[in-house]
This record gives sequence, structure tokens and C-alpha cells, in this order.
Amino acid sequence: MAERILVVNPNSSTACTRGIAAALAGFAAPGMPVLEVTDLRDGPPAVVTWRDWFSVAEPLCQLVQQEPAAAYIIACVSDPGVDAVRTVTKAPVFGPLRSAIAAALARADRFGIIAFADPSVARQRRSMAAMGVESRLAGHVPLNLPMDVLTDPVAPRAALIAAARRIVDQGAEAVILGCAGMAAHRAAVEAACGVPVIEPCQAAAALAIQAVVAGRPALALAAE
Repeated sequence: MAERILVVNPNSSTACTRGIAAALAGFAAPGMPVLEVTDLRDGPPAVVTWRDWFSVAEPLCQLVQQEPAAAYIIACVSDPGVDAVRTVTKAPVFGPLRSAIAAALARADRFGIIAFADPSVARQRRSMAAMGVESRLAGHVPLNLPMDVLTDPVAPRAALIAAARRIVDQGAEAVILGCAGMAAHRAAVEAACGVPVIEPCQAAAALAIQAVVAGRPALALAAE
């Protein structure tokens, strides 16, 4: 039986959850862990404020305790609750922001982030400070669009492209989409701005799959 990686959208936006699932659909492959996407039904409509960020930590811990998995991804690009969830499970827990920064720096010297909103910037900068990569940030542009606009297949596209081009003009050689609600626009933004565009849930999925596969016993690998 394939191992399960549980991907939890910590907000209650069904459109955002659908977008995450669509972004991860290409990771399905025989013999690989299964990515199961769910949401936090009682979560905020979007993780915007620090209060939103702190509020989801305990519900995420409870969900993880009730849902055994080989790995977990907290699918919000402010990495809410990641450190708390790591205290209630021995399975690896991945935050998309830190995963995306690692992916960006594997492909570029300097990167930029299109943030969800102004309050996201401080949280994301705190994570960058903890990682010691603040000097590699070329640009940080908040989009300030509602989640229902951001997850629309057309409405936010022009704003996303403009933000990406602005970040590239500031010296970024890779761009991170700073909200899971932006997932459906990755390819279009990359084509328009001319540098690699990192979708953070995909970056976290790649690391989670690697961790699960690497953790398989040697005998299990031989049997496959």
C-alpha cells in the first residue's frame, strides 16, 4: 500500500484547496507516496493576520494526531503551525515557504516573493531571518487581493505578472508565489517574467516525497 502524505490547507477556502490539489496532481506516479489534500474546515477564510496565523496551530495539531500519515505539508506560504505540529508527530512536517526558498536558491542566487497581503510580509521575513537568507531576497511585493479573486482562473493573472516582472527588475533570478491560492497561475507567470517561478506547495511536495521514499527500508525498495 502506498504511503500517504497529508497536505492540509489551513484555511477554509474550498477554491484554494482545489487549486492546491490541481497543482499537485502531476506528482502522482506508481510506487510513489499518495498526496491527499484536505482543509481545515473551521479555519479562517485566509491566513492574513498574525491572529489567523496563531489560531490554526492547535487545530492543525489535533488534525495530525487524528490522521496518521508518512509526512505532512501545511499548505500555506506563511508556514503556520509547522513548528507546533512537529511536536505531536514523528513524521516529517514541511512548510511551503521554507521549501520554496530552498527550491529557489537551488536554481538562483537571488529570489523574490509575491506575498498574499501586506501582513504576510513580516511573517515571511521572519522565516527568512531564521533561515539566514535575508540577503538573498531581491524583492517582496504584496498583492493584496481577496482569496476568492486570487483563486479565480483569470482575475488575478495581470496583477501576478506585473508583480513578478517588478521583482525580476529588482534583481530576482527566481520568483516564489507567496500564497497557495496562486497555484494555478505558476506556468503563465513564469512564461511572462522569464525566470523560474516556484509554487511552494509543489516545492514542499517534492521534499516530502523525497523524505518518505528515502525513509523506506532497503528490503521494501528491493521488492519494488
